[in-house]
Amino acid sequence: MTTPSRLQFGFLATAVLAASPSFSADSVKTKTVEVQVDVVATGLEHPWAVEVLPDGSYLVTERSGRLRIFRDGKLSAPIAGVPVVNARGQGGLMDVALAPDFTTSRKIFLTAATVAKGGSGTEAFSATLSQDLTRLNDVRSIFAMKRFSNGNIQYGSRIAFAKDGSLFISIGDQGDRDRAQDWKDDAGSIIHINADGTIPDDNPFKDGVKALPEIWSKGHRNPQGIAFDSADGKLYTVEHGARGGDEINHIEPGKNYGWPIITYGRDYSGAEIGEGTAKEGLEQPLYYWDPSIAPGALAIYHGKMFPEWDGNFLVAALKFQLLSRMQRDESGAFVAEERIFDGSYGRMRDVVVAPDGALLILTDEDDGALLRVSRAPANSG
Repeated sequence: MTTPSRLQFGFLATAVLAASPSFSADSVKTKTVEVQVDVVATGLEHPWAVEVLPDGSYLVTERSGRLRIFRDGKLSAPIAGVPVVNARGQGGLMDVALAPDFTTSRKIFLTAATVAKGGSGTEAFSATLSQDLTRLNDVRSIFAMKRFSNGNIQYGSRIAFAKDGSLFISIGDQGDRDRAQDWKDDAGSIIHINADGTIPDDNPFKDGVKALPEIWSKGHRNPQGIAFDSADGKLYTVEHGARGGDEINHIEPGKNYGWPIITYGRDYSGAEIGEGTAKEGLEQPLYYWDPSIAPGALAIYHGKMFPEWDGNFLVAALKFQLLSRMQRDESGAFVAEERIFDGSYGRMRDVVVAPDGALLILTDEDDGALLRVSRAPANSG
Protein backbone atom coordinates (compact mmCIF):
# COMPACT_ATOMS: atom_id res chain seq x y z
CA MET A 1 0.00 0.00 0.00
CA THR A 2 1.42 3.38 -0.98
CA THR A 3 0.29 6.96 -0.73
CA PRO A 4 1.35 10.42 -1.79
CA SER A 5 2.66 12.63 0.99
CA ARG A 6 0.19 15.03 2.53
CA LEU A 7 1.36 17.92 0.35
CA GLN A 8 3.08 16.43 -2.66
CA PHE A 9 0.27 16.90 -5.17
CA GLY A 10 1.56 17.90 -8.58
CA PHE A 11 -1.13 20.53 -9.07
CA LEU A 12 0.14 22.79 -6.30
CA ALA A 13 1.61 26.14 -7.26
CA THR A 14 5.18 25.90 -6.07
CA ALA A 15 6.06 29.25 -7.57
CA VAL A 16 3.53 30.91 -5.30
CA LEU A 17 5.01 29.12 -2.30
CA ALA A 18 8.48 30.34 -3.09
CA ALA A 19 7.19 33.88 -3.32
CA SER A 20 5.31 33.81 0.00
CA PRO A 21 5.96 36.95 2.04
CA SER A 22 7.89 36.63 5.27
CA PHE A 23 8.50 38.75 8.35
CA SER A 24 12.09 37.67 8.94
CA ALA A 25 14.65 35.19 7.68
CA ASP A 26 17.53 33.39 9.37
CA SER A 27 20.30 31.19 8.01
CA VAL A 28 20.95 28.04 10.01
CA LYS A 29 23.78 25.59 9.37
CA THR A 30 22.92 21.92 9.67
CA LYS A 31 25.34 19.01 9.38
CA THR A 32 24.69 18.63 5.65
CA VAL A 33 23.28 21.90 4.31
CA GLU A 34 22.66 25.51 5.26
CA VAL A 35 18.96 26.32 5.44
CA GLN A 36 16.97 29.52 5.42
CA VAL A 37 14.14 29.91 7.90
CA ASP A 38 11.41 32.39 6.95
CA VAL A 39 8.78 33.35 9.50
CA VAL A 40 5.85 33.38 7.10
CA ALA A 41 3.02 34.07 9.58
CA THR A 42 2.64 34.94 13.25
CA GLY A 43 -0.33 35.58 15.52
CA LEU A 44 -1.66 32.01 15.41
CA GLU A 45 -3.15 30.64 18.63
CA HIS A 46 -1.63 27.21 19.23
CA PRO A 47 -1.64 26.18 15.55
CA TRP A 48 -1.80 22.42 15.08
CA ALA A 49 -1.73 21.59 11.37
CA VAL A 50 -1.01 23.21 7.99
CA GLU A 51 -1.84 22.27 4.41
CA VAL A 52 -1.16 24.04 1.11
CA LEU A 53 -4.01 24.94 -1.23
CA PRO A 54 -3.73 24.86 -5.05
CA ASP A 55 -3.08 28.62 -5.25
CA GLY A 56 -0.17 28.30 -2.81
CA SER A 57 -1.98 29.76 0.19
CA TYR A 58 -1.87 27.97 3.53
CA LEU A 59 -4.76 26.34 5.41
CA VAL A 60 -4.04 26.30 9.16
CA THR A 61 -5.89 24.91 12.17
CA GLU A 62 -5.73 26.55 15.59
CA ARG A 63 -6.47 24.40 18.60
CA SER A 64 -9.00 26.94 19.87
CA GLY A 65 -11.29 25.91 17.01
CA ARG A 66 -10.37 28.26 14.18
CA LEU A 67 -9.53 27.24 10.63
CA ARG A 68 -7.88 30.07 8.70
CA ILE A 69 -6.23 30.88 5.39
CA PHE A 70 -2.90 32.68 5.09
CA ARG A 71 -2.44 34.33 1.69
CA ASP A 72 -0.91 37.52 0.34
CA GLY A 73 0.74 38.15 3.69
CA LYS A 74 -2.48 38.13 5.70
CA LEU A 75 -4.46 35.76 7.91
CA SER A 76 -8.12 35.44 6.99
CA ALA A 77 -11.05 35.67 9.31
CA PRO A 78 -12.02 32.25 10.70
CA ILE A 79 -13.65 29.99 8.11
CA ALA A 80 -17.32 29.45 8.91
CA GLY A 81 -18.86 26.03 9.46
CA VAL A 82 -16.08 24.42 11.51
CA PRO A 83 -17.51 21.91 14.01
CA VAL A 84 -17.67 22.95 17.66
CA VAL A 85 -14.61 21.60 19.47
CA ASN A 86 -13.62 20.98 23.06
CA ALA A 87 -10.70 23.42 23.38
CA ARG A 88 -9.58 22.31 26.84
CA GLY A 89 -6.25 20.89 27.92
CA GLN A 90 -4.69 19.19 24.90
CA GLY A 91 -8.00 19.15 23.06
CA GLY A 92 -9.44 21.31 20.32
CA LEU A 93 -9.21 21.48 16.55
CA MET A 94 -6.28 19.33 15.47
CA ASP A 95 -5.37 17.91 12.07
CA VAL A 96 -6.46 19.07 8.63
CA ALA A 97 -5.79 17.15 5.41
CA LEU A 98 -6.75 17.72 1.80
CA ALA A 99 -8.45 14.85 0.03
CA PRO A 100 -6.24 13.39 -2.72
CA ASP A 101 -8.83 14.61 -5.27
CA PHE A 102 -9.17 18.05 -3.66
CA THR A 103 -8.83 19.92 -6.97
CA THR A 104 -12.13 18.47 -8.15
CA SER A 105 -13.93 17.59 -4.90
CA ARG A 106 -12.69 20.46 -2.66
CA LYS A 107 -13.04 17.98 0.19
CA ILE A 108 -10.99 18.27 3.37
CA PHE A 109 -10.80 16.21 6.55
CA LEU A 110 -10.46 17.42 10.14
CA THR A 111 -9.84 15.81 13.49
CA ALA A 112 -10.93 17.41 16.75
CA ALA A 113 -11.68 16.82 20.40
CA THR A 114 -15.44 17.13 20.78
CA VAL A 115 -17.97 16.80 23.58
CA ALA A 116 -20.69 14.15 23.69
CA LYS A 117 -21.99 11.38 25.91
CA GLY A 118 -21.00 13.29 29.03
CA GLY A 119 -17.35 13.47 28.08
CA SER A 120 -14.79 14.31 25.42
CA GLY A 121 -13.14 12.27 22.68
CA THR A 122 -11.56 12.29 19.24
CA GLU A 123 -13.82 12.78 16.25
CA ALA A 124 -13.10 13.09 12.51
CA PHE A 125 -15.06 15.09 9.95
CA SER A 126 -15.24 15.53 6.21
CA ALA A 127 -16.27 18.84 4.66
CA THR A 128 -16.20 20.78 1.42
CA LEU A 129 -14.27 24.06 1.30
CA SER A 130 -16.17 26.78 -0.55
CA GLN A 131 -14.64 28.25 -3.69
CA ASP A 132 -14.24 31.63 -1.99
CA LEU A 133 -12.46 29.97 0.99
CA THR A 134 -14.86 31.46 3.54
CA ARG A 135 -16.83 28.47 4.79
CA LEU A 136 -17.13 24.71 5.10
CA ASN A 137 -20.14 23.02 3.55
CA ASP A 138 -21.46 19.45 3.84
CA VAL A 139 -19.75 18.93 7.19
CA ARG A 140 -20.14 15.30 8.25
CA SER A 141 -18.85 13.27 11.17
CA ILE A 142 -17.18 10.18 9.72
CA PHE A 143 -15.77 8.76 12.97
CA ALA A 144 -16.20 9.27 16.71
CA MET A 145 -14.71 7.24 19.54
CA LYS A 146 -17.22 4.77 20.90
CA ARG A 147 -16.32 5.82 24.46
CA PHE A 148 -15.68 9.41 25.52
CA SER A 149 -13.98 10.31 28.82
CA ASN A 150 -13.92 13.03 31.45
CA GLY A 151 -10.28 13.88 30.76
CA ASN A 152 -8.83 16.34 28.28
CA ILE A 153 -5.48 14.84 27.30
CA GLN A 154 -3.91 12.45 24.78
CA TYR A 155 -6.38 12.58 21.90
CA GLY A 156 -3.85 11.85 19.10
CA SER A 157 -4.54 12.66 16.27
CA ARG A 158 -3.14 12.83 12.74
CA ILE A 159 -4.42 11.66 9.37
CA ALA A 160 -2.58 9.68 6.68
CA PHE A 161 -4.14 8.74 3.35
CA ALA A 162 -3.76 5.34 1.76
CA LYS A 163 -3.42 5.14 -2.01
CA ASP A 164 -7.12 4.26 -2.32
CA GLY A 165 -8.17 7.43 -0.46
CA SER A 166 -9.01 5.70 2.81
CA LEU A 167 -7.84 7.28 6.06
CA PHE A 168 -5.58 6.11 8.86
CA ILE A 169 -6.14 8.18 12.03
CA SER A 170 -4.10 7.99 15.22
CA ILE A 171 -6.03 7.96 18.51
CA GLY A 172 -4.46 8.52 21.94
CA ASP A 173 -5.32 6.62 25.12
CA GLN A 174 -7.15 9.64 26.62
CA GLY A 175 -4.87 9.50 29.66
CA ASP A 176 -6.27 6.11 30.73
CA ARG A 177 -3.47 3.70 29.86
CA ASP A 178 -5.42 0.46 30.27
CA ARG A 179 -7.77 1.47 27.45
CA ALA A 180 -4.90 1.01 24.99
CA GLN A 181 -5.17 -2.77 25.56
CA ASP A 182 -8.97 -2.97 25.25
CA TRP A 183 -9.67 -4.10 21.70
CA LYS A 184 -13.30 -3.02 22.03
CA ASP A 185 -12.18 0.56 22.72
CA ASP A 186 -10.85 3.01 20.12
CA ALA A 187 -8.49 4.64 22.62
CA GLY A 188 -4.82 3.91 22.05
CA SER A 189 -5.27 2.70 18.49
CA ILE A 190 -4.68 3.42 14.84
CA ILE A 191 -8.02 3.27 13.04
CA HIS A 192 -8.63 2.75 9.33
CA ILE A 193 -11.81 4.01 7.67
CA ASN A 194 -13.03 4.92 4.21
CA ALA A 195 -13.58 8.57 3.37
CA ASP A 196 -17.29 8.18 4.14
CA GLY A 197 -16.63 6.52 7.50
CA THR A 198 -17.39 2.96 6.41
CA ILE A 199 -15.04 0.07 7.20
CA PRO A 200 -12.52 -0.99 4.51
CA ASP A 201 -12.52 -4.61 3.41
CA ASP A 202 -8.87 -5.13 4.35
CA ASN A 203 -9.29 -4.24 8.02
CA PRO A 204 -8.02 -7.07 10.24
CA PHE A 205 -11.09 -7.07 12.50
CA LYS A 206 -13.78 -6.16 10.00
CA ASP A 207 -16.14 -8.75 11.50
CA GLY A 208 -15.96 -6.98 14.89
CA VAL A 209 -15.52 -10.21 16.85
CA LYS A 210 -12.11 -9.70 18.49
CA ALA A 211 -11.91 -5.93 18.13
CA LEU A 212 -13.83 -2.94 16.88
CA PRO A 213 -13.96 -3.18 13.09
CA GLU A 214 -12.22 0.17 12.54
CA ILE A 215 -9.14 -0.78 14.58
CA TRP A 216 -5.97 -1.42 12.58
CA SER A 217 -3.52 -1.69 15.52
CA LYS A 218 -3.48 -1.23 19.31
CA GLY A 219 -1.15 -0.51 22.20
CA HIS A 220 -0.43 3.14 21.41
CA ARG A 221 -0.10 5.85 24.05
CA ASN A 222 -0.45 9.15 22.19
CA PRO A 223 0.58 9.02 18.52
CA GLN A 224 0.66 12.54 17.09
CA GLY A 225 2.59 11.73 13.94
CA ILE A 226 1.58 9.28 11.21
CA ALA A 227 2.85 9.00 7.65
CA PHE A 228 3.37 6.62 4.78
CA ASP A 229 6.84 6.38 3.26
CA SER A 230 6.30 6.84 -0.47
CA ALA A 231 9.49 4.83 -1.14
CA ASP A 232 8.33 1.57 0.43
CA GLY A 233 4.61 2.07 1.09
CA LYS A 234 4.99 1.36 4.79
CA LEU A 235 3.04 3.19 7.50
CA TYR A 236 4.90 4.74 10.44
CA THR A 237 3.97 6.62 13.61
CA VAL A 238 5.76 8.71 16.19
CA GLU A 239 4.28 8.52 19.68
CA HIS A 240 4.57 10.26 23.02
CA GLY A 241 5.87 8.06 25.79
CA ALA A 242 5.50 8.95 29.44
CA ARG A 243 8.75 10.04 31.11
CA GLY A 244 10.95 8.82 28.27
CA GLY A 245 9.93 6.13 25.84
CA ASP A 246 8.81 8.24 22.87
CA GLU A 247 8.68 5.83 19.93
CA ILE A 248 8.87 5.42 16.18
CA ASN A 249 6.80 2.43 15.08
CA HIS A 250 6.19 0.59 11.82
CA ILE A 251 2.44 -0.02 11.84
CA GLU A 252 1.08 -3.33 10.59
CA PRO A 253 -2.50 -4.65 10.68
CA GLY A 254 -3.70 -6.41 13.79
CA LYS A 255 -0.51 -5.90 15.78
CA ASN A 256 -0.12 -4.76 19.38
CA TYR A 257 2.52 -2.12 20.11
CA GLY A 258 2.59 -2.82 23.80
CA TRP A 259 1.54 0.26 25.75
CA PRO A 260 1.29 0.09 28.75
CA ILE A 261 2.45 -3.53 29.15
CA ILE A 262 5.88 -2.73 27.72
CA THR A 263 7.57 0.66 27.43
CA TYR A 264 11.00 2.25 27.57
CA GLY A 265 9.64 5.06 29.73
CA ARG A 266 8.63 5.51 33.34
CA ASP A 267 5.70 7.14 35.04
CA TYR A 268 6.09 10.85 35.73
CA SER A 269 6.44 9.88 39.40
CA GLY A 270 9.50 7.81 38.48
CA ALA A 271 7.67 4.52 39.07
CA GLU A 272 8.02 1.65 36.61
CA ILE A 273 5.22 0.99 34.15
CA GLY A 274 4.07 -2.43 33.03
CA GLU A 275 6.21 -5.54 32.74
CA GLY A 276 9.44 -4.19 31.27
CA THR A 277 10.61 -3.36 27.76
CA ALA A 278 9.74 -6.56 25.88
CA LYS A 279 7.18 -9.33 25.88
CA GLU A 280 6.33 -12.07 23.43
CA GLY A 281 3.56 -11.07 21.04
CA LEU A 282 4.12 -7.33 21.49
CA GLU A 283 5.91 -5.19 18.93
CA GLN A 284 9.18 -3.39 19.56
CA PRO A 285 9.64 0.23 18.43
CA LEU A 286 12.04 0.89 15.58
CA TYR A 287 13.53 3.64 17.74
CA TYR A 288 12.85 5.27 21.09
CA TRP A 289 13.94 8.46 22.83
CA ASP A 290 14.94 8.64 26.47
CA PRO A 291 14.71 11.36 27.66
CA SER A 292 11.56 12.28 25.78
CA ILE A 293 11.50 14.89 23.02
CA ALA A 294 7.65 15.06 23.05
CA PRO A 295 7.16 14.34 19.34
CA GLY A 296 4.54 16.05 17.23
CA ALA A 297 4.12 15.36 13.52
CA LEU A 298 6.19 13.12 11.26
CA ALA A 299 7.29 13.79 7.67
CA ILE A 300 9.36 11.32 5.63
CA TYR A 301 11.49 13.33 3.25
CA HIS A 302 11.63 12.63 -0.47
CA GLY A 303 11.63 16.22 -1.74
CA LYS A 304 13.86 17.86 -4.36
CA MET A 305 15.22 20.73 -2.27
CA PHE A 306 17.28 18.66 0.17
CA PRO A 307 18.51 15.53 -1.64
CA GLU A 308 20.91 15.04 1.30
CA TRP A 309 17.88 14.19 3.44
CA ASP A 310 16.24 11.68 1.13
CA GLY A 311 14.52 9.00 3.19
CA ASN A 312 15.15 10.79 6.49
CA PHE A 313 12.40 10.95 9.11
CA LEU A 314 11.68 14.52 10.22
CA VAL A 315 9.99 14.75 13.61
CA ALA A 316 8.64 17.98 15.09
CA ALA A 317 9.34 18.12 18.83
CA LEU A 318 7.67 20.16 21.53
CA LYS A 319 10.21 19.56 24.28
CA PHE A 320 13.58 21.17 23.50
CA GLN A 321 11.76 23.01 20.66
CA LEU A 322 13.50 21.25 17.80
CA LEU A 323 13.26 19.32 14.56
CA SER A 324 14.73 15.83 14.82
CA ARG A 325 16.27 14.55 11.57
CA MET A 326 16.54 10.79 11.80
CA GLN A 327 18.89 9.07 9.33
CA ARG A 328 18.47 5.45 8.21
CA ASP A 329 20.84 2.96 6.65
CA GLU A 330 20.08 0.72 3.68
CA SER A 331 18.27 -1.75 5.92
CA GLY A 332 15.99 0.99 7.26
CA ALA A 333 17.56 1.04 10.73
CA PHE A 334 18.00 4.42 12.38
CA VAL A 335 21.70 5.19 12.66
CA ALA A 336 21.97 8.90 13.52
CA GLU A 337 19.95 11.86 14.76
CA GLU A 338 20.52 15.55 14.10
CA ARG A 339 18.67 18.07 16.26
CA ILE A 340 17.94 21.24 14.32
CA PHE A 341 16.68 24.63 15.60
CA ASP A 342 17.12 23.53 19.22
CA GLY A 343 15.22 26.16 21.25
CA SER A 344 15.32 28.82 18.52
CA TYR A 345 11.69 29.14 17.42
CA GLY A 346 9.41 27.54 19.99
CA ARG A 347 7.55 24.26 20.45
CA MET A 348 7.33 22.53 17.07
CA ARG A 349 3.99 20.82 16.46
CA ASP A 350 3.64 20.14 12.73
CA VAL A 351 6.14 19.52 9.93
CA VAL A 352 5.17 18.85 6.32
CA VAL A 353 7.02 18.73 3.01
CA ALA A 354 5.83 21.37 0.56
CA PRO A 355 5.60 20.60 -3.19
CA ASP A 356 8.92 22.34 -3.90
CA GLY A 357 10.67 20.33 -1.18
CA ALA A 358 10.75 23.08 1.44
CA LEU A 359 9.55 22.30 4.95
CA LEU A 360 6.59 23.96 6.64
CA ILE A 361 6.70 23.96 10.45
CA LEU A 362 4.14 25.22 12.97
CA THR A 363 5.12 26.37 16.45
CA ASP A 364 2.58 25.54 19.15
CA GLU A 365 2.55 28.73 21.20
CA ASP A 366 0.05 31.37 22.36
CA ASP A 367 1.54 33.46 19.54
CA GLY A 368 2.36 30.62 17.19
CA ALA A 369 4.16 30.94 13.88
CA LEU A 370 4.32 29.28 10.49
CA LEU A 371 7.91 28.74 9.37
CA ARG A 372 9.18 27.88 5.90
CA VAL A 373 12.55 26.12 5.77
CA SER A 374 14.31 26.25 2.39
CA ARG A 375 17.81 25.85 1.04
CA ALA A 376 19.87 28.94 1.81
CA PRO A 377 21.16 30.86 -1.21
CA ALA A 378 24.65 29.84 -2.22
CA ASN A 379 26.04 33.28 -1.37
CA SER A 380 24.34 33.51 2.06
CA GLY A 381 27.54 32.64 3.90
